[in-house]
Order: sequence, then C-alpha cells, then structure tokens
Amino acid sequence: MNATRRPAVLALALASLLAACASASATPAPSGSHAPSEPASSSAQASASTPASAETAGWRQLTPAGEAPAPREDHTWTVTPDGATAYLFGGRGADGAALDDLWAYDLAIDGWSRVDASGPPARFGHNAAWVEGIGLVVFAGQAGATFYDDLWAFDPSDDTWTQLPAQGDVPAPRYGSCAAVGPDGRLWISHGFTRAGQRFADTRAYDFTTGTWTDETPAADRPVERCLHACWWTGDGTLALFGGQTNGVTALGDLWQLSPGPRPGTNAWTRIGSGDAAPPRNLYAAVRLGPSTLVFGGQAADGSFLADVWRLADDGAALPVTLPGTAPPARAAAELIADRGRGRLLLFGGRDATDVFGDVWSLTLP
Repeated sequence: MNATRRPAVLALALASLLAACASASATPAPSGSHAPSEPASSSAQASASTPASAETAGWRQLTPAGEAPAPREDHTWTVTPDGATAYLFGGRGADGAALDDLWAYDLAIDGWSRVDASGPPARFGHNAAWVEGIGLVVFAGQAGATFYDDLWAFDPSDDTWTQLPAQGDVPAPRYGSCAAVGPDGRLWISHGFTRAGQRFADTRAYDFTTGTWTDETPAADRPVERCLHACWWTGDGTLALFGGQTNGVTALGDLWQLSPGPRPGTNAWTRIGSGDAAPPRNLYAAVRLGPSTLVFGGQAADGSFLADVWRLADDGAALPVTLPGTAPPARAAAELIADRGRGRLLLFGGRDATDVFGDVWSLTLP
C-alpha cells in the first residue's frame, strides 16, 4: 500500500532512530554545534514548569534545568516503563569523538542530571531498549574503526552496568542496526553495517534468560542490505522495518514487516506496497504511538536534511503530519521519545551538514 501522495492534516492523539555508512568511521564531524539556547521571547518556548497539557499543538524549544549533555548525534534516549525518566547514552560529539556518558532526563521537571557509572566503551550508532527486570540494554555500535557486537545492561537501582553473556548465533559487530523487544521478550535486531563497506540483511534475536542469540533470518525474500534505519513491533506482532541506506543509495523509503514463524527459519518478510511508504530517508527519529509509528527528519535521497513528520500506520498507510508553529531545524541522527504522562514527544540532538545539535524540543500533537 502506497499512500505517500495522499494529502492529509493528521489529528493524532498520544495513545500509550550521513552521507554513507561505508564512510561512517571516516566522515569528519560537523564544524560547529548548537547547544540549548534561550528563546527570543517567553511565548516562543515552554517553561520547564508548564504542563504539556496546557500547551497548544506544535513544536516548542525547551530550556531544561541542570547541566546539559554536550551536543551529539547517533545517540540513544530511552524512557523507563514508569514514564518518569529517559536515559541518554553515548553518541558522537561535535568533534567527531565517540561518547560513553550516561544522562538521566527527569520528564516531570524537564531536567538533566549526569549518571556517574562506568560501563560500555564509547560508541555511536548503537541501539538501546528497556527490558523489564533488567533495565536499559545497549547493543553494538561504532567508535572510530572499531565495531561492537556486545550487550550491556544498566540497572538504575544501583547505577551499575553489566556486560551480558552472549552465545549461539552472535551477530557480527555492526553499526546502524535496529533493535526492539518482541512480544516473546527477546531483543530482535536486523540489518546494519560494519568495516570494509559490508552491510547486513540478517535478523537475530537474543534470549535474556539463556544469554543466547538465535538466527531468525528468513530464507526467502528480505529487505535489501542496509543500515541507518529503525524497526519496531506492531500491535499484531510483526516486526516492521522502514527506510535507511544501502550500497549506492543514500536513502530508502520501503516498508517491510516480518511475521515470526513457530521456529527459526520459518519467519517471513513481506514488503508493504510496491513503492515508498514515505519519502526516503536515513537516520530519522522514530517513536511508537498506539497502532502507528511517528517519524521525524533524517537525511533525504539527495543528501539534504529533513524536518518533516510522518505517521506510518501498522496497516501500511503513511500520512504526513501538518503542525503549527516553527519546527526544529532540519536534522538527522536525533532521538525522539514519547512522554506519555504529559501528552507530548521530546526531541534531542542530531546533526545537519555543518552543525551538531544539543537542543531539546517538545511536540504536542493536535
């Protein structure tokens, strides 16, 4: 189903992740950075104490309390199950260096605090997910010429990191993969990129009980090798994958869904529609909202940077979201999270052709 040409102004309520991967380790960092800035006037920005429910629809730049993380791209930002805190880990700074710092964002007060905890080596382009009973789990990533295939877990009860065991069909080290916790409680990852220009088209799942990886790659058709995409679990138990970048193509716009079979080797990928689900892009930010996923920005097929918002419904429909007010500057490699308790989305970081961002934006949907 291809609905990219359908005009729409989406009324959506809150209901409940570069030029080329092959040169990622050699791509120079942008020359400047955007740290959080003061608004031109009080009406241009929501105060940290203003309830999101009192805000009108659209984007607003925030000025969070506390010391803020340095501007960065290709990081992760993950919300705890209770909706109280969002943990930001790693990424790549304005100087191009990989980062290993961990930050907690208090969603109730809009405030940052650094977490003093020694853990995974510095990296960017990694994946993160919250796993019940374990905590914040980080997988893979890159730092310079080094690519990782490791799994780490952060326990906020005592501020400690632990490297998780890994046996079985362990994925090759990679950057720019995607990851999501499935209905079976396993962490599913798919595709990615590593050294010497190699991209992957495999899908694997990690069992936290046994510490074992299983190769879940279907033998039949699958999405082409790629990186810089995102994937998520739909309401009907399929793993969706959208966009990214492949050999010789800066940005893709195809949408796929993987239906898990009863045993390894019986899974099946299905392409949704014959064309692009939404305008092609890589390194976009994405967040789940009920039976759909909201996508912001990224890098387009012509290399430009985007600031548009699209809704990708679980049934394959794709609709542009028209919003009032001024959008954040166009960017890729930012992170978007859902603050469900306050009925808003939050955006942090990213980069364009020249700058790396350290700003926080709030989006209230109409």
